Amino acid sequence: MLVKEILESRNEPVFSLEFFPPKKQEDWDRLFETISNLIPLDPSYVSVTYGAGGSTRERTHNLVTKIQKETGITVVSHLTCIGSERAEIESILRLYRENGINNVLALRGDKPADIPTIEEAVKDFPHAIDLVRFIKENFPEMGIGVAGFPEGHPETPNRMKELEYLKEKVDAGADYIVTQLFFDNRDYFDYVERCAIAGINVPIIPGIMPIATKKGMIRMSELALGSRIPAKLLRRVLEAADDQEVAKIGIEWATSQVQELIDNRVKGVHFYTLNLAEATLKIFENIRK
Repeated sequence: MLVKEILESRNEPVFSLEFFPPKKQEDWDRLFETISNLIPLDPSYVSVTYGAGGSTRERTHNLVTKIQKETGITVVSHLTCIGSERAEIESILRLYRENGINNVLALRGDKPADIPTIEEAVKDFPHAIDLVRFIKENFPEMGIGVAGFPEGHPETPNRMKELEYLKEKVDAGADYIVTQLFFDNRDYFDYVERCAIAGINVPIIPGIMPIATKKGMIRMSELALGSRIPAKLLRRVLEAADDQEVAKIGIEWATSQVQELIDNRVKGVHFYTLNLAEATLKIFENIRK
């Protein structure tokens, strides 16, 4: 089933989960234990991230097809422009078609650390819109999602220009938008309103990931797409006695975010699980009380 059909057919917000293919073989069993623990939540679909390296990409394909075959859940596979050639993308999409996978998330991707510039990292697809157009022209049956940035994309400081680029991707065939994580729902609601003003009328799915450790919070702020940590949350985390308390704070904060999003009738909520089940399970438990 296409994600856009899932979003159109449900009156209640849908929930989706994101996983990544482990680098170490011994982590695969742990991942599938996580997936098994989360399946009872009845996610409407799951997504699998995609790296720039060949072996990472192969692991993505293996995980995508395994989830599809063993669970029957709709799977969205990430595809990135970084290092991708047309023949390779076409081969991947044919493989997905053969395995009943008909949803992808089209991304430009992050620049590998060992490549000096983004221009050197891309090949046949300079921007995500080029990937969207290719998929739409050659695999029109595929559902396509793209990324959104409620706090702004650091490489496009002009926020109006950023939405102009986003609208071009939607006009080229993107069915929905899933956002990067954020910790202040006001950023998301403002982003949705600005998208509407720009003429973007596809579902915008908020992405949620609770803070689990102090180190993790710092890393979230240091990444290229670093998140803004609201002062109230920052104070609570920094004053926490240990990471066990931090995890509890993170779950409480994310629960509050999700509940407010549901109350405002969002089309869905996307959970960045980091291949762990506990936080997502607890958030679901909290919102279903």
